[in-house]
This record gives sequence, C-alpha cells and structure tokens, in this order.
Amino acid sequence: MNNRSVSLIGLLAATTLLVAACGSDSKTAASSSSAAAPAASSSAAPASSSSSSESSAAMTSSMSSEAPAASSSSAAPAAGGVGKIGVILPDSKSSARWETADRPALSEAFKAAGVEFDIQNAQGDKAAMATIADQMINSGVTVLMIVNLDNESGAAIEKKAAEAGVKTIDYDRLTLGGVADYYVSFDNVKVGELQGQGLAGCLGAGDKNIVYLNGSPTDSNATSFSKGAHSVLDPMTNYKVLDEQAVPDWDNQQAATIFEQMFTAQGGKIDGVLAANDGLGNATISVLKKNGLNGKVFVTGQDATVEGLQNILVGDQCMTVYKAIKKVAAAASGLAIALATGKEGTTNGKVMDTVSNREVPSVLETPQIITKDNVKDVVDDGYVKAADLCIEAYKAACDAAGIK
Repeated sequence: MNNRSVSLIGLLAATTLLVAACGSDSKTAASSSSAAAPAASSSAAPASSSSSSESSAAMTSSMSSEAPAASSSSAAPAAGGVGKIGVILPDSKSSARWETADRPALSEAFKAAGVEFDIQNAQGDKAAMATIADQMINSGVTVLMIVNLDNESGAAIEKKAAEAGVKTIDYDRLTLGGVADYYVSFDNVKVGELQGQGLAGCLGAGDKNIVYLNGSPTDSNATSFSKGAHSVLDPMTNYKVLDEQAVPDWDNQQAATIFEQMFTAQGGKIDGVLAANDGLGNATISVLKKNGLNGKVFVTGQDATVEGLQNILVGDQCMTVYKAIKKVAAAASGLAIALATGKEGTTNGKVMDTVSNREVPSVLETPQIITKDNVKDVVDDGYVKAADLCIEAYKAACDAAGIK
C-alpha cells in the first residue's frame, strides 16, 4: 500500500470519529435541555394525569377524560412558567361543605386564573389520600393543598412533597408536625368562642347542666374550637359540665351513639349541648327528638349547612357559625396561584405549630355567629340557596325569617 492510500484511510477514519463525536454532543445537549425544564414536559403530557386519575377512580377522583364538564381538574397545558396545583379534600361525610362549597369555589378561582389544577377527595381514607398525593406529585404539581385527615398522615404527605420541591398549603386544618409553607383557615379559637357565646345566650341565667360533643381528636381545629368554647363557658360557674367527649373522625352516627349514652347516664337532665358542628348537632337533635326534647335542650353547631339552618329556623338548634367559604377559598386559591407563578404568598398572621414549635405564615378569616334572627345573612351571601333551604316543611319558618 502506497503512502497516498494510507493518508486517505487515515483521513476517512478521522472524519468518522468527528461525526460520531458531534452526534454524541447533540444527544447530550438535548438531554440536558429536557432535564432543565420538567415543568414544560409535564404540561405537555396531560395524558399521564388522566392515567393517574383513572387508577384512583375508586378514591373519588374528580378527573375524567370522558366527562370533562363535570371534572374538577383542568388538563389544559399551563402557560410558560406557571405550575400545576393539586388539592386534596378530606371527605364528604363529616360536612357537606367540602363538595358543595369548597370544591366549586376553588375550581372557579383556578379556572379564572387559567392555571392547571386537580381537585380530588380522599373520602376519609388516609391511605387513599397518600396515594392521591403521590400521584399528584408524580404528575408534576408544584403546589399541593391538603385538608389533613390526621396530623401524622398529613405530615408525611407534606414532607414527601417538600422533598420533591413542591410547596404545600394546609387548608382549613393545620397539620401539627407538618412542614406546610402556609396555612389558610378561619380563626378557629374564635369559632369556639362564638359557640360558647351562642350557647350561653340561649341558656340564659340560672344553674344549667351542659355537655360537650367535640370534633375528632385527630383534628387540631377541634382542639381550637373546644379551647375557645371553654374560654367563654368555664368562667360561668352556673353552668355545670356533666360530660365531654370527642367524636372520632367527626362521624355523625358515632356522635348520636355517644350523645345517647350521655343522655341516658344523666337521666335526660341536660340543658345544653356544645356540639362542634352542624353534623354533630343534628345527631344530637335526632336523639332529642326520640325523647320529645328537641327545641327544649339547646344545641350549637358550625358550618351553616342547609340542615343546620333548617334546625335553627324551627327552633331545634340554638345557633351555628357561618364561615364564608368563598372568602377562605379565595384566600387559599390566591395563595396557591401566587406560588404556582413563582411569587410570594400574602398572609395576615401566623399560627403556632405546637409539635414542630414553629410559626406557620397564615391567612385567617373571621367567622360569624348565626341565630334565627340572621339566618337570612347566609342566604343573602349566596352560600345557601333559598330554594334548598325553604322546602315545604320549612317554608313557613323561612317566611317568618324574611327568606324568599
């Protein structure tokens, strides 16, 4: 082989190596670009979100590719630089508000802002909530808002989200021992104070026997409600506390059983019941009805549900506490949208997490006491529709209250 042939072979080999090296550099650059922009990749692949919603259908996921009109998720790709928001509601059993008020208010706000979102309900199942959270994190949410079912499971979800770089918001219930970046709720001690004031107003002067039917022992809000109520009622030494029990998981059926046991143990000599919400209040009233004492024993509530307001209108329930969900939902959605767009959240206070010993930046709204005299306020505010409240059995009471 002559020198010219050797040179040509060498030149061809060098050219081949150079082309291969360029191809390798190109692939490396493409890989680096993809890794640097996961949000864009996630937004461009809504199919994976649909897949996760199908796998969690039994957990009452509201995502449905077949019926998007009824869905509480938005599969539209987020705008450049805008993250995705995930919301996990606790159940639909402890209070009607989660599905009738919170979900639509949050959905409306997210849609108006044009952000991608997914709202699901764990239906009281801690394992389901953990699974939903995992799916949301894997689908690329950048903000996760939860209403915990208890502190331990809620904290585990928040810590996992933080490890993935996801901002977290405690909605309505503070997760003790968690790592939420923000907390949005009402002043829950104030809620309890209003309940105590309401019960005292109904009981009036004189020696009276009262019992407490508190919320779930795993819900930090229930502790705050009780604290507020005791701060009002304990100094009133004419009121004797005969019994006080917490209702596991805010379960209304268990509440009825617990109260019936209280009622029997006290020989029916109970004048007032500090029931932590309208569901527990209605459970109490069901027992009183069986004994012909509804309207004669004063019962409190919370949440201004249709059922609770109806009980107030006919005199079976003393009062409730109205928490304007549209206000707290607006605050929470505004905070989530700000975080999803890379901004800082705006707060109006701090709440102490007594387990983590840290102050959590918070947005706290003000609750309102509702009695028979101002049930109309809840209707006028659009929280409850007169058509739902004033069905035939309650029409005369609605007319008397000026509700049309």
